[in-house]
Amino acid sequence: MRYIKLDFSYTEEQQMLQESVQKFVQKNYEFATRTKIIASEKGYSKKNWELFAELGWLTVPFCEEDGGFGGSAVDLTVMMDEFGKANLVEPFTPTAILGGGLVSALGEKGQKTELLGPLMEGKLQLACAYAETGSRFNLSNVTTTATVEGDQVKLNGEKINVLNGSNADKLLLVARESGAQTDRNGISIFLVDNDSDGLSIQPYTNVDGKKAAQISFASVSVPLSARLGEAGGALPALEAVIDRATVAVSAEAVGALEALLQKTVEYSKTRKQFGTPIGTFQALQHRMADMFIECQLARSIVIMAAMKLDSTENDVEKSKAVSAAKSRVGKAIEKVGQEAIQIHGGIGMTEELDVGHLFKRVTAIDIQFGNTDYHTARFSSL
Repeated sequence: MRYIKLDFSYTEEQQMLQESVQKFVQKNYEFATRTKIIASEKGYSKKNWELFAELGWLTVPFCEEDGGFGGSAVDLTVMMDEFGKANLVEPFTPTAILGGGLVSALGEKGQKTELLGPLMEGKLQLACAYAETGSRFNLSNVTTTATVEGDQVKLNGEKINVLNGSNADKLLLVARESGAQTDRNGISIFLVDNDSDGLSIQPYTNVDGKKAAQISFASVSVPLSARLGEAGGALPALEAVIDRATVAVSAEAVGALEALLQKTVEYSKTRKQFGTPIGTFQALQHRMADMFIECQLARSIVIMAAMKLDSTENDVEKSKAVSAAKSRVGKAIEKVGQEAIQIHGGIGMTEELDVGHLFKRVTAIDIQFGNTDYHTARFSSL
């Protein structure tokens, strides 16, 4: 029997990236600081965002041809893991992974120069408006319309849960140029300025403290040059970018779950019942051991999915790996998150304790880009 040795250790560059995030968190991101940030109007720190750019983090999702760090999914998961442990609220996923990913995949050279440079310098924020009421997780279910009129395009429709929608300088709108509501062909993506006539943005805060918006488009006019890629052919790129973002937030969830485990173990050593630390109770030790196992299983499958995305495997195998990871992470979120709250007791759900905030974040990630049931079904159908 032939054995294959797999090396999951980080490269020197990845270790440096990991340490960079850890040092930033220790210096700038205490729980009290985060609480003030999410209570602010924008819901993120502009100073921190500029520091993200200065440290080179905004270049990580992009390949060297686009002026980035390298663009590997594994590099991205290294950073997202640390983001999850600290529960960072800055709009990295909507701007750099979703918005920047679509520009990188579909944009012409001029569009990339115009957008990616300022994005990586921290001077431009993006948001991807793709989800609609009733579309669930079906990316081809698009009713927002794009009608070409000469050298202009009229956009009409409504998008929901647009992450960073209220803060973005430009929106990447997924709209239908042709075909029926769920046809795979006929879907295009357009760049829209956030101050365009006919654009209505209703901002709100999600349960995890991150900003989102519901956005309406009433005869919003953009030039044909605002289209990314060929007419009606954007869906494959959108699917690939969403898959990449799914792995990224799964890695973020793994980091948050490990933080929940660590904080639960620490709490069990100090919380006393009948004069004895509850961490000495065998039943709770078993439950925390199960939490540890779930964290390790989730970490392993997310690393596998990231490696698949970086490989030369076909698109089907890559999508299967992504769904397998998101499904497994969803189960870990349910197990670890609920156990953390139960072992902490009522204090675990208060605003004053970071455990409650971590639980809300992983709960939001469980639904983001497809919940456990969706990805389990998707895996079996591929």
